[in-house]
Parts: sequence; C-alpha cells; structure tokens
Amino acid sequence: MLEPTPTFQPGFAMRAADFGTLAEALDYAAGDSTGFNFYSGKGALVEALPYRTLRQDALALARRLLGAGLEPGCRVGIVAESDGDFVRAFFACQYATLVPVPLPLPTAFGGKDGYVAHLRRMLERAQADALLGPAPLEGWLAEIAAGLDLKLVATLAALRQVTPAAGGLPAPDPEGIAYLQFSSGSTRFPSGIAVSQRAAMANTRITGAHALQVTETDRGVSWLPFYHDMGLVGCLLTPTVFQRSIDIIPTHEFARRPLVWLDLISRNRGTVSYGPSFGYELCARRAERAASPDLDLSSWRCAGIGGDLIRPDVLERFAERFAPRGFDANAFMPSYGMAEATLTLSIAPLGRGARFDTVDGGVFEREHRAVPASGGSGRSRAFVICGRILPDHEIEVRDDSGRALPDRHVGRIFARGPSLMSGYFGAPEDTARVLTSDGWLDTGDLGYLLDGEIVITGRAKDLIIVNGRNLWPQDLEWTVEAEVDAVRTGDVAVFSVFGEPAEEVVTLVQCRMRDPAERDALAKSVADLIRGRHGVESKIVLVPPHSLPQTTSGKLSRSRARALYLAGAITDAPSAAAAGADGE
Repeated sequence: MLEPTPTFQPGFAMRAADFGTLAEALDYAAGDSTGFNFYSGKGALVEALPYRTLRQDALALARRLLGAGLEPGCRVGIVAESDGDFVRAFFACQYATLVPVPLPLPTAFGGKDGYVAHLRRMLERAQADALLGPAPLEGWLAEIAAGLDLKLVATLAALRQVTPAAGGLPAPDPEGIAYLQFSSGSTRFPSGIAVSQRAAMANTRITGAHALQVTETDRGVSWLPFYHDMGLVGCLLTPTVFQRSIDIIPTHEFARRPLVWLDLISRNRGTVSYGPSFGYELCARRAERAASPDLDLSSWRCAGIGGDLIRPDVLERFAERFAPRGFDANAFMPSYGMAEATLTLSIAPLGRGARFDTVDGGVFEREHRAVPASGGSGRSRAFVICGRILPDHEIEVRDDSGRALPDRHVGRIFARGPSLMSGYFGAPEDTARVLTSDGWLDTGDLGYLLDGEIVITGRAKDLIIVNGRNLWPQDLEWTVEAEVDAVRTGDVAVFSVFGEPAEEVVTLVQCRMRDPAERDALAKSVADLIRGRHGVESKIVLVPPHSLPQTTSGKLSRSRARALYLAGAITDAPSAAAAGADGE
C-alpha cells in the first residue's frame, strides 16, 4: 500500500536553509526520508516522492535536457501541473544550470485560444529556449510553440527517450538566476521576475526560521499552484530547503472539494498551510452544507493567509466555523509579499492570530490618514495588520514626493532587502520604473505603518478618486458580495473611467438571472446599496457568469476588466441598462 513520506526522520539533523543554491539544498534533503506527496482531488495518495528519489530523477533528467541541445542559462518554460513531474523538471533545471519558468495551467483562461495566446506571450517575454508540459496538454504544446525559436518542445514523459549528455554537470552559481517567476498580472501583462539563488535562499531562510520557526516535526499541506509565488516558494522551495514533508492537492480540484484541504491537515497532522482569503472562505461556505465531524485541526499551528487584500470577515467566519473542529484562531498569520520580493516581505507574529485596525472611514478617504474609529465615526473600515518587515529588510511608506511618512499616514509602500529580485528579465526599462539605484522596490501597493507593522489598503493603480475622496474598489465589491443574496464572492469588479463632467464609477456584476424584471431589480439594489453605504453613484453593468477576467493566480484583474469594458467586450443586457445607469 502506498504510504506518504514521514513527517520527520529521527537522527537526521534539520538544516534551516543555510545553502548556497537550491541544488545544494536538495542534495542535503536527499539524506532524509521526507519529501513530496501528491494526492488526487478526492484525497487519495497518488505519488510519494522522497527527496532522495527526487534528486536521482532530477539528476537523470538534467542530463537529458542537456542532451536535447539545451545549454546552461537557457530558459525552460514548464507548465506547472501539481505533480511530481513538474518538481522533477524544476530541479533538473537547477542541476543543469538552466532557468526554469513555471507556466500556468489552462483553468484560469476560459478556453484554449486564450490560453495558447497567453503562454506564447509569456514564452516570448522569457526569451524561452524550450517548452515542457504534461501529457494531457501534448496536443497543445506544438500550437503554443508554433513560430517560436525553441530548441525543445516535449512532454516530460517524452524526455525519457532523449540520450543523456555525457560528462559531469555544470556547477550552479549562487549569484545566478534560480528561476523566472511571472507576476500575477493584476495590473498589466505579467513580467518575468528574475529571482537569484541568493534571493530565493534568503527569503526561504528568513521566513522559515524567523517567522514560521520551522521545526523537524512540521508538515505542510497545500493546494496552491506551483506557477504562483506562494505555491512555488512557500510550498515547493521552503519544504525542500528545510527538508520537510508536504502534501499537495491539485489546484484545479480545490474549488470542487475544498474540504479535502482540511481533511489532509487532519489526517496527516499538518502544521503549516497557507492560502488566500477565498480559500478560507470557500471552506467555510462548504462546511455550512457538508458535514465534517471527523476533522481535527488542532495540529494546524501556522495558518498563513496572503496573496491578496485580506478580508477580516472571512477570517472571523472561518475561525467560528472550525473552532469546534480544533482550529485555533491564534494560528492565523496574515502576511504581505510579492514575487518581486521572492515571496514574503512581512508576516504577523507566530501565535498572535489576526489583528485588525478599525479606522474612521471619512478621514481615511478624504485625508489619507488611518485615524482610529470612535463612537462618533460615521463610517468605519477594518484592515488586517500584516506584521513587521522581515529581518535584514527595510520598509517605508512614502508620499507622492518620495518623502517617508509617519505612522497612520497612507502612502505608497517601498521595500529593500536581500529577497528582492534582480529585475524583470529582458526588460531594463520596466525594472528601472520599480527598482531604484539604491535598491528600493516600489511595490505599487498603498498602505500605512502602525507601530512598526505594515497595513495594506490596496493597489495604487486600482484607487478611485471621486470629488477628492479616495475610494478602494474592494470596499464596494465586498459590500455588494456580502449584502446582495444573488451575488457570490468574485462576482463584482469596480473601477473608474473618465467621463463627463467627472470620473465615473463602474460596477460589473456577474448575473445568472434571465428574467428582465429580476435583472432590473438586481441592478437597482446594487446601485442603491453603493449609494447608501459609500455615498457614490455607480453605473451598474450586469455581465454573464465567468466573464470577469482573472490573473493566473485567481485574483480579479480590474485593469483587464476595465479594458474589456472600454473596448465594448463586456456589455450590459438591454433589460438592465436603464436601471443600472441611474439607480432609479
């Protein structure tokens, strides 16, 4: 019977990511019996891959990649399925000193044509020399690669037929590029972020040893995609450099059976697991309809949350729902980071749980200050506190002139430290726009400092300014999702467009209703709610289900939604247009 790798091996000394390269880290981990475990969407173990086996397979595959004509430094696009073959290919590139480029799966694109076009553009941006993918996508690989100057296009299974290169393997360079990580593309087309071996090791070491305080009895559980920084760094690299076992569920299966995530934590006594807000919310919603009497979540000591603006109500609802199953709300560890910083920039203290800062909404919008709400505050707004900047790193909140701001003043967040990228690959102008000569990264996020901890309020490019007020689109979106019964999480996108005589706020709402009267009533209720709760007029546009664009990591892309709207690709149904436009 197939058994998962053990949580720890007595007598094997754990090292805390004190390696020069990822290849060196796997060399050491191969002395342990721990490793990766890949499960089906129903929670059945499909493959157990100990680090020692992974190392043997990766070394053999490295020689085949070189035997196929690739040379050190070549970029290798790899479609990042949640399976052992992707992990083998990623580490084979480390041993062959190739540069792996994790690529997304088709699920986020809504169709073959969009997926093929997107991957072609990613390969062009990465100046890729090869494309590898899983067997189910074999028929698409040639179409994706058509016309591109690639030396190798193959499924991972087909590589087993390639004659290995003779001789020894090149030595990895600690200063070299470990991989290219594409940003999520929430505000523009994704850019290939060059993450060095040194930066990858610095971020995993500081996050794991300082923030998570990883021990030899820790075990990870994840459903996050390997093509996203949280999945790649948090759930592939970090377990490896700390020699810990981790249990992996296919990303594309999670939405159908989210409670399998919690079941694996319960069954295998998982201790560390991360997810974005919507993952926790999906579990809480599903648990309302599905019995979960056998869950025991008492082992879960690090419940990380990040990847997008964190919703306080989601954390409260999840904690309440699963407290009877042993979940401790103090396990929540809100964090802040981005691919440009490898992964983590800040994380809340271990064992503290999620803390919220409730501010006066009017002062926040008009004066850009986070003043604590009082009994006399007309409206309030709660933000999640995301902890202090990692050791050896710095953070500043700056105004438009570049001046550092004091606590509770909202501005643009800048960061500096050893985890930062060396730049966007092949895009020096893009790099210069966000990375200063003295090493400061303009994150593009807005927020404020509070007693040395960082609070994120949104993306700078998403900010809506109406009559001198700063409006965050998430506030409007969350209000509609929470209070309109016909609207689900992820159904709403809010942005502004230039209009006459002033900027116009547009709210796109995915609508499943067909009856014209019901659609009109929905549009009116949304317009009335936004006007009453936020004091702003908004044009309501009802759009078909699945029409709001997402990034490869599953986040709403407001910039793409806005572009589609302006191009006429997203339009309202005639029956709802009048009611949505003026809220009558």
